[in-house]
Amino acid sequence: MDIQFTNEALISLSILTILEIVLGIDNIIFISILASKMPKKDQRATRRVGLIIGMVVRIIMLMGINWVRKQDEALFTVLNNGISGKDIMLILGGMFLLYQSVHEIHLKMKGHAEEIKERTGSVRRNAVYFQLALLNIVFSLDSVITAIGMANELWVMIAAVVLSMFVMMAASGPIANFVNNNPSIKILALSFLTMIGISLVAEGLDQHFNKGYIYFAMAFSFLIELINLRVDKKAAEKS
Repeated sequence: MDIQFTNEALISLSILTILEIVLGIDNIIFISILASKMPKKDQRATRRVGLIIGMVVRIIMLMGINWVRKQDEALFTVLNNGISGKDIMLILGGMFLLYQSVHEIHLKMKGHAEEIKERTGSVRRNAVYFQLALLNIVFSLDSVITAIGMANELWVMIAAVVLSMFVMMAASGPIANFVNNNPSIKILALSFLTMIGISLVAEGLDQHFNKGYIYFAMAFSFLIELINLRVDKKAAEKS
């Protein structure tokens, strides 16, 4: 791996790092939600493990760029649509996201007591780590494909992934605390993760959907919810 710090490489590194951070926002949110199933003292370590798993998975995929590219080759045809290895991973990953998001919403709807009871009774550390691994494989696809399209040099791609992970590790704590301390924000985040799951399944079936619309809707809804939280806080202070 020949490392040359040219202006073009440094510009690509900067842009790609920002894109990796943006693409990693939904990853941070879902890792935070999964980590909340763990005992309070283990949640920070679980978030870090989840992000490290994501970094390792992305680097392994980047090191096997040729293998990633081959996943676009159709393996079989369903209803005149060629289904590739990438499509299978997107469909399975989307269904996994759908199941997890809807299940988390269902837990929230059952109430705090029932949620705590189910979590402490059924969740095991290995199960959470297994879900984190699956989650990172799903989210790594977009990240790796973006990296391949944005940069020509392998070291730039890997460096962008590593730098973005350091930023996400620093941000994961505040994001997790904010999401977990505001139930409405958590429901909003889970709703958008459900939409992302649907878009992944659709993309696996060759129905391409611009995720920019989802991220714009997420940002707009998040802004409105922040205003609602601010208004509620002022109303509570007056009363």
